[in-house]
Amino acid sequence: MKAMILAAGLGTRLRPLTDNRPKALVEIAGRTLLEITLSRLRAFGVGEVIINVHHFADMILEYLKTNENFGMDIEISREEVLLDTGGGLKNAAYFFREESSGFDAPFILHNVDVISTIDLRRMVQFHNENQALATLAVQDRKTSRYLLFDEAFRLCGRRFGCDEKTELVRSSQQVRALAFSGIHVISPRLFAMMSEQGVFPIMTSYLRLAAQGEKILGFRADEYYWRDLGRPENVVQAAEDLKQKLLLQ
Repeated sequence: MKAMILAAGLGTRLRPLTDNRPKALVEIAGRTLLEITLSRLRAFGVGEVIINVHHFADMILEYLKTNENFGMDIEISREEVLLDTGGGLKNAAYFFREESSGFDAPFILHNVDVISTIDLRRMVQFHNENQALATLAVQDRKTSRYLLFDEAFRLCGRRFGCDEKTELVRSSQQVRALAFSGIHVISPRLFAMMSEQGVFPIMTSYLRLAAQGEKILGFRADEYYWRDLGRPENVVQAAEDLKQKLLLQ
């Protein structure tokens, strides 16, 4: 199975930890965020990974070389200009179109700055059973940006904050506001449907395709540990969680 790790961001929310290194190399209890993500993916049967890089890109390349790619087949997608999540994924489309993996085999897209115990195997199974175009790990928790799903957990819109403007792309009698966790399972046929160009967030593609009736599903991951590592205080808390064995090492 293949995966992509989104690691190109500047990590501005993590400063001063990212003043002299990329966010992928920020450490929790002696392990980098990149190593933790790679280890998680490898444990679920992922053997081939592409990582997009930009900020301190050469440091990531040297780190991977020093650690012999952690025993995985790893390619790098270097972005001279940050392409955001959608543009970054589209730029790496070639990696998922190789005949060896089969064009229809789903892959995982994972932010480098999230840590969780979400069962990726269950998530892939859910994706396949429902023949989804994309499956997004979501939880019922507070966030500044919500995704909206109908009773069948099909994406139908988004909302910013608790009382901000709601954007509905599909009508639904009842919507559930859930927080996205930065982990996707995607069918490669998505690439042929991504009409957006250049720099764009992947949610733009998801919402447009959901409006056209494509199946973008939410995978409920409420029972699993999850933490955003985008701020220094969250990194400190995650290290404490490791000590308390609240998440898998």
